[in-house]
Amino acid sequence: MTATPTPHPGVGRREFVAFIAAIMAVNALGVDLMLPALPAIGHELAIASDNARQWIVTAYVFGFGIGQLIYGPLADRYGRKPVLLVTLAGFVAASIFAASSATFAALLGARVLQGVMSASTRVLAVAMVRDSYAGRQMARVMSLAQMIFFIVPILAPSIGQLLLAIGPWRFIFYALGGFAAVVLAWSLVRLPETLPAARRAPISLRSLRQSYRLTLTNRYSVGYAFAASLTFGGIIAFVSSAQQIFVDEFGAGERFTLLFAACAFSMGCASYLNSRLVERLGTRLISQTGLFALIGLSVVHLGVIGAGVENLWSYMVFQALSMTCIGLCGSNFGAMAMEPVGHVAGVASSVQGFITSTVAVLVGSAIGQAYDGSTWPLAIGYLAIGVSALAIVLLVEGGRLFQARMPAR
Repeated sequence: MTATPTPHPGVGRREFVAFIAAIMAVNALGVDLMLPALPAIGHELAIASDNARQWIVTAYVFGFGIGQLIYGPLADRYGRKPVLLVTLAGFVAASIFAASSATFAALLGARVLQGVMSASTRVLAVAMVRDSYAGRQMARVMSLAQMIFFIVPILAPSIGQLLLAIGPWRFIFYALGGFAAVVLAWSLVRLPETLPAARRAPISLRSLRQSYRLTLTNRYSVGYAFAASLTFGGIIAFVSSAQQIFVDEFGAGERFTLLFAACAFSMGCASYLNSRLVERLGTRLISQTGLFALIGLSVVHLGVIGAGVENLWSYMVFQALSMTCIGLCGSNFGAMAMEPVGHVAGVASSVQGFITSTVAVLVGSAIGQAYDGSTWPLAIGYLAIGVSALAIVLLVEGGRLFQARMPAR
């Protein structure tokens, strides 16, 4: 990788990749950093039930989904940097609000606001890379950024546990705000504007309506967005209930961060494997194989639970393999959803992101709130996700599977 020449003057490619990974990490830390603190938060804020603590995770993802609707048009009109600076400042403020919350309701409000502000990181990361690179170069830059990004879910709970060792749970939210403040300062000083003024588009209600209509009336766009939302819902269900399963059910409190990291690592490995195979095998073959594998794993897992032989290690094996399958599905579903609407990519990305995040919150919450002290709800939920996503794929593809087809625009 050479520092010059670059399509983002004043910033070498290595720094640009690191910057993209950093803004993506703001969102990842917002989800995973506080997982070890959920019991302490529940105790101090007198949360009625253990399952209710899961709303601390899902409230954030709900806000994340809502926010994605607005940032695409704003960034196309005003440029990437101003929108990023404002939303990072908003994330810092929301983190301080969360750290000072005296009630559970106030904390949930702060989490929704954090999610709304962090939604810009997803929209703008893709937009800034797209502004600067195309084709294989764009894929390479995004892959490098994602490789760094995958480390965050693995390390975040351990960092959260370390913060708890030196202070109360509120330190975690101050740390979130502090990290966002560092990225904000870095952006202010070093980040060039990647969207030239000549390429900025005014916000037109007519063009927005047309773009929304194109996105929402194309069966590939909507169908694969819903399929992606189901697999994302599986991730939310695991993340929101992981602390209860590992600590309360299996008594693995001291190993929680390591066990969580192992599951996150399996999904990261799947994403890396997908990046190596997708050009050769295609998005449909990989994602549909992942769905069938997820269904088969869930059936076997239910058999193990029903036989009364489920333990920590059997759960770890099935959870890691299920996360691998989900990792092979989600990114490919997202890519296929964008295939027919690439000419309105900014708005389409926002709409699809909204669908994916909000439906995933509903799915993940339904599974998480069904937690009853066993792994039954998660295994049943994963089976339902696999079967439902497969049904959507069959509908979208006209009953054909494992065939590469280019949808008409």
